[in-house]
Amino acid sequence: MSLNTSLKGRLRNTNLPLTHGLAPLFEAVVNSIHSIDERKRKQKTFNDGKVTIKILRGPQLSIDETTKPEIKGFNIIDNGLGFNSENYKSFQTLDSEYKIDLGCRGVGRLLWLKAFSKVSVVSVFEENGIKYFRKFDFNALNEIHNESEPKISTENISTTIKLTSINKDYLKYLPKTSQIISRDLLEHCLWYFIRSGGAPDIIVEDTDGRISILKMFEEFMIDASSPDSFTLKSEKFEITHVKLKSSVQNKHSLFFSAADRVVKEESLLGKIPGLFGVLNDGDSDFAYTCFLSADFLTKNVNSERVGFNLRETGDGLFENHEITLQEIRKKSIELISKYLDQYLSLNKELGVKRLTNYVDNNAPRYKPILKRLSNEEKIVDPGISDKELDIKLHSHLMAFEAELLAEGHDLMIPDGIEDKEDYTRRIEEYLQKASELKQSDLANYVAHRKVILDLLGKAIQKGKDGKYSKEEVLHRLIMPMQKVSDDIRFDDSNLWLIDERLAFHNFLASDKTIQSMPVTNSVSNKEPDLLGLNIYDNPLLVNDGESMPLASITVVEIKRPMRNDAKAGEDKDPIEQALGYLKRIRNGKVKTESGRLIPDSQSVPGFCYVICDITDSIKERCNLFNLRVTSDKLGYFGYNENYKAYIEVISFDRLLNMAKERNRSFFDKLGLPTK
Repeated sequence: MSLNTSLKGRLRNTNLPLTHGLAPLFEAVVNSIHSIDERKRKQKTFNDGKVTIKILRGPQLSIDETTKPEIKGFNIIDNGLGFNSENYKSFQTLDSEYKIDLGCRGVGRLLWLKAFSKVSVVSVFEENGIKYFRKFDFNALNEIHNESEPKISTENISTTIKLTSINKDYLKYLPKTSQIISRDLLEHCLWYFIRSGGAPDIIVEDTDGRISILKMFEEFMIDASSPDSFTLKSEKFEITHVKLKSSVQNKHSLFFSAADRVVKEESLLGKIPGLFGVLNDGDSDFAYTCFLSADFLTKNVNSERVGFNLRETGDGLFENHEITLQEIRKKSIELISKYLDQYLSLNKELGVKRLTNYVDNNAPRYKPILKRLSNEEKIVDPGISDKELDIKLHSHLMAFEAELLAEGHDLMIPDGIEDKEDYTRRIEEYLQKASELKQSDLANYVAHRKVILDLLGKAIQKGKDGKYSKEEVLHRLIMPMQKVSDDIRFDDSNLWLIDERLAFHNFLASDKTIQSMPVTNSVSNKEPDLLGLNIYDNPLLVNDGESMPLASITVVEIKRPMRNDAKAGEDKDPIEQALGYLKRIRNGKVKTESGRLIPDSQSVPGFCYVICDITDSIKERCNLFNLRVTSDKLGYFGYNENYKAYIEVISFDRLLNMAKERNRSFFDKLGLPTK
């Protein structure tokens, strides 16, 4: 009993991803190549095979003539053997085995109907020395219809496949230009051009001209090697190495193929150490591509030829018997690495140099993990950005920390049968690793300080517009605005720029009204008005010390670089302004953050820092407050008995210089440059 086949059912069970909308075209072109090959075998004098692809477009709807009309379909015309009796019978049989030796599965026409609603075929062929004409239409609803009986013809041998009424879902992902369609077609049919005997001339015609795929291949091609091979579980695989001109191809790819067709493309970037950007063979720059083929792949390609019926990885019962994609990929990359090794030495050298220079000069916190990286892990893309390199190194550091954490937990539960010497050795090894990690943390902290100092140096310079940075920029550099100590992490503030002791506080507020600070108990309405007028003049308030007798208040006032308008009055004199803040805070009776009053608030020591450039008006105000000039002439200092406050006026240059001097020895230890 014979079984009936449902075309609709087969179409429903045929998978064609929306991004593979050109697959029907590729199938038709490969069929044309096979038809031309078949004619060559039967007609020894025939050697002028040709395939023409006409892109069918709709009417021009846009007034912009550079915008091409929408693609409606394709005409594929070839001068191969055509739809003679044998080929036509094969076409009428789904899953035909007529050309199975060529890797054909008789499913190409199903892909046509997945993406296109209408297929028309017109063919002039020769049988027994006589030319015949045959035509028919093909669709999912009527299957083969409008069929004509073969008639004698005087036309030249040729076959036209017309694919029209494209499914809109596929149209969305279809390339819009003939250049991209031609490039994709060349990639798919690459093997036919590389093979002995080459491929027929393939022409793509569009409204703006013609593209020869053969000429495109010649422009691409530099060299193709003899196939390399490897064996997996008695199955033989072959790799053909191809060098393509980098001016038209800049990616390095591995193509998995079946039946001389590209099925799967994988990028090689990140899989072979040193394979970055274009390569050079001494004569020219090139991009690397290879073509992986095997009878095994042909046997295991899925029916739509868009993937393989193979497991990605193997485990369990059939682990030692199945061949997985992972195994194939691994062996392929081994051969590819060996082939490319002669071209990668410079890239490897530059990659290692890029990594080590970055760690030495920008990220010394990663120095402890460098020796833990393998030689291959040290090879990075010489053109990698600092951001990407930092992320890559951080991932290694995190892996190191996770390993150390797991090892530490294991050490807490000694093995009952482990002797004391082995356990002691494991502890020593663990402590050595832990020490290295802490060195990394310290290096990161010091490197952060170097960055902040570099930023400060730039912030106090005159910009290209001839202006200096506003107070806001400098304020944020020292401490985030509109924050209190509970809102931020320790590392978020850079109070060490002013005084290392400021890092140790019980309460810290930045750009907040005095009334809103829980440690002040102040109800003064003056401060909000002043803050509202110039929010960048707001202070940093620090209540230091948990013990009552050690309490102190520190106010920091920041002004714009080179500001020269200081005069009497709290709104114009930064020294008066800082002392005014101090007075209001004391009058409100100072409390700890937990709400306990500090006895005798008026006697709580005050420290007022004014950060500004020493302009003429600032010098005058410092002299009026009887402040003494510093030895470097870049600041003033003194004690005001009336306010019981130590006052220090620090220029931005002095602030930067002192911070550099305090940290110079750390920078030197890490090899960080200082100016």
